[in-house]
Amino acid sequence: MHSSPGFSPMVSAKGTRGGVMKKIFLLVFIFFVSSASLSFALEWKSIHEEADKMNLAAALEGVKERPESVNDLYRLGLVYLNLHKDKEARETFDRILAIEPKTIEAKWGKAEVLRREHDIKKSQEFINEVIKENPLFAPAYITLAYLKYRQMDFNEAVRLANEVLKMGEDKVDQSNHVRAHLILAGAKGMIAHYGGPFSKAINGTSVMPNLKRAQKMQPDSAGVAFGLGSFYLLAPGFAGGNLNKAEEYLKKAITLDPLFADAYVRLGQLYKIKGDNVKYKDYLNKALEIDPQNELALDIKSGQCKFICTAGEN
Repeated sequence: MHSSPGFSPMVSAKGTRGGVMKKIFLLVFIFFVSSASLSFALEWKSIHEEADKMNLAAALEGVKERPESVNDLYRLGLVYLNLHKDKEARETFDRILAIEPKTIEAKWGKAEVLRREHDIKKSQEFINEVIKENPLFAPAYITLAYLKYRQMDFNEAVRLANEVLKMGEDKVDQSNHVRAHLILAGAKGMIAHYGGPFSKAINGTSVMPNLKRAQKMQPDSAGVAFGLGSFYLLAPGFAGGNLNKAEEYLKKAITLDPLFADAYVRLGQLYKIKGDNVKYKDYLNKALEIDPQNELALDIKSGQCKFICTAGEN
């Protein structure tokens, strides 16, 4: 049998098999490259929830047993954040990035530390990078929402909190879900404060429902106690203000978290209303002792009152 000029059945078969092998090799290569690129992605939701229930000794023991484990190091970093050990948290997140430079969870951790250090510009740079790389990483939106709140961009804080809530409880760890409700309540309260009657009616009435949702999820959260205490302190009587409840919840916030600087400020404001100037100054100074750059304490002490002063302060 003669073949057509320039065509060899044998060469064609070999060429086809060779092409198939090349495609298989390429697919295998892509699989391994993709797997490698995802190797630094953590099951962050479960790690956050584990860290919230873990003490420092247990977290340190995990790292001691597995010193190169990004999971264990990240868990330790979160425990440090929960304990306000920000310096140690930063060192731990840096250690993760030295092992796996593309770990976005560690990049967020650094951004959160920078936020707590009041370095807004650098914190936002890290956060924007994290959100770009993983738009479903809820903690980044929470950190950015806190930054926007401190910058008095309350509408953006509301938007970011809602982004987290839209993700759903199955995609977000409980603590960050609670924080989203607390940010929403706080930002809506500030929008109502600065708005007219219509804004007060719309935004003001959404504060307590969000606080109650957060309380239902985490009744023993210092953040929840602070949110409720702040509401009862700052709301007028006809809208639910109650100084006795404010004192109860703000004291609870400090008991649950003795390093919660904002809670000392609001409790000091409460004593100012009661006419106890000694306690007022003591609590304000305590907040600044914990965090010398605390925005709320400096705002109240300066008399600028951007974040709401109480009777006798302005």
